Amino acid sequence: MDNLTLLLIERMGILLTLAFILTRIPLFRQLLDKEIQVGTSISYSLMFGLFGIAGTYAGVVVAGDSLSPAFWIFPLSPGDIIANSTLVGVVIGGLLGGPLVGLGAGIIAGAHIYGMGGFAAVPVGISVPMTGLLAGYVARFFSQERVISPSKALFIGMFAPVIQMSLMLIMAGPPDLVRTVVNQIGVPMVLTNSISIAIFTTMIRVALQEQERTAALEAERAFTIAERILPHLKLGLTPQTAQAAALLLQREVKAAAVAVTDLEQLLAHVGAGAEHHLPGEAIVGDLDKRALLLGSIEKGLSREVLGCSRKNCVLQAALLVPIREGGSVVGLIKLYFRRPQQIGKVQEALAKGLSNLISNQLTLTLTEKMKGLMKDAELRMLQAQIHPHFLFNTLNSIVTLIRIDPQLARHMTVQLGNFMRLTLKLTSTPLVPVRQELDHLFAYLEIIKIRFSEQFAVRCEIGEGVEEALIPPGTLQPLVENSIQHGLRQMPTGGEIILTVVKEGDAILFSMEDNGSGVPPQLLSILGRMPTGSKEGNGIGVHNVNQRLVSLLGPDAQLVFSNKSEGGCLITFSIPILKEESA
Repeated sequence: MDNLTLLLIERMGILLTLAFILTRIPLFRQLLDKEIQVGTSISYSLMFGLFGIAGTYAGVVVAGDSLSPAFWIFPLSPGDIIANSTLVGVVIGGLLGGPLVGLGAGIIAGAHIYGMGGFAAVPVGISVPMTGLLAGYVARFFSQERVISPSKALFIGMFAPVIQMSLMLIMAGPPDLVRTVVNQIGVPMVLTNSISIAIFTTMIRVALQEQERTAALEAERAFTIAERILPHLKLGLTPQTAQAAALLLQREVKAAAVAVTDLEQLLAHVGAGAEHHLPGEAIVGDLDKRALLLGSIEKGLSREVLGCSRKNCVLQAALLVPIREGGSVVGLIKLYFRRPQQIGKVQEALAKGLSNLISNQLTLTLTEKMKGLMKDAELRMLQAQIHPHFLFNTLNSIVTLIRIDPQLARHMTVQLGNFMRLTLKLTSTPLVPVRQELDHLFAYLEIIKIRFSEQFAVRCEIGEGVEEALIPPGTLQPLVENSIQHGLRQMPTGGEIILTVVKEGDAILFSMEDNGSGVPPQLLSILGRMPTGSKEGNGIGVHNVNQRLVSLLGPDAQLVFSNKSEGGCLITFSIPILKEESA
């Protein structure tokens, strides 16, 4: 038994060397990544069935008390049997591929060992596919694991030879010979088969971990490259940005050359072939046009396919990576290599990662730009809604004054011109200093004094340190106008509006109060947040002011309305202290 165990361990080493080579083959790794279907089941069954046959030839022929360690085993005589490792490949097939793969591999390996003959050919031939089928069903209990752990595989591997020995004791004869043989080969086969299965599963797990580690490294590399070239591409595809991106890519990817194109021409070419691949050349290659049209990564494996007319060009292969922005292809990154063999799975994975990362980031940048433009357009629209409201009222007053007091009408027209000039200056930017906003308000009050000289008075109390804080333009004037049009409407005389601006900590507090009729209670909770649609007015001016404050300075800057106990309305809001450079 000791001699047989040593021989089987030696053969096990040869078998595991073959298993190690098998795990290095790309086809085997690809099979591990595929879903088990009919086609992959056949491939698995054939591969592990052949491995089982190799395990048969790695066995030792036992003839009575003699052992035959020859590597090439001929058909056995009626009194011989093989102490084999056939079950290693079959069990592994079942554990990886399930019952169908285990059964298929077992049929192939079992048919072969049955054809070898010997007094136990029938039970051994039956036990091999049966073991593969059972291993496949056992693997379902560990379906959450991609590859079963070595400790579990070792435990399962112990039962495979036991099943074979049991069938031999039941079906083979003569009984005395069977018992002698089982006593002789049982323990060595259990030991070597279980250890081989555990080591084989370990090799597979290591192979998968290497594959995942390689993929992770390539993903990290793609992230790093994309992060470095994005600042250039975000500026747009120009000869300057394309040249900078190409230089960086060639250094990071280790390609023979890198080119960047837009939809019509070559923008930059760095590396081998730069003397005849010149910027400004029109795109003529069919492969380039296909990549631009379909937006897919294309692979060219000859100079002719790449569209190069120079016969001595050293660039024989390339990967064409499309650059997308907002769903549309805007250009190509071309990674050139000297030989087609230099384009492997790693290079293709890197190209795919670069394409996705760069395209997604450019799309996000475009989206942010569009959001900014839309927000700016919305604010312009809100500002445009406020000024006509005041303009029409003032023009109506001027029309009336022309008949009553032409000189005063002239003065009011001049003040209106000053007010509109200030308005045009302020609305060219989303935020202005409080100082300029107050100048704009005072120009408005000059007009209001003419229209409502006897009805009310406006008093402004401006604290220190508030002038340079930033505020949306046209914020204060609509609030004063709202107080005049609604709060003081029913007061022919004695009206008063008080504006207070003070600094409190890191914010500027604005409060505007009047002694008018106040705000109807049902409107207090919605005024400023939406147009009111009331009989007194639709509240569009106050609503627009509130929208701009919240959009530009955050929800803490929204208007707060309340009624004073002694009568009248109080409007408060605060803005953070932002200087022009921080804004």
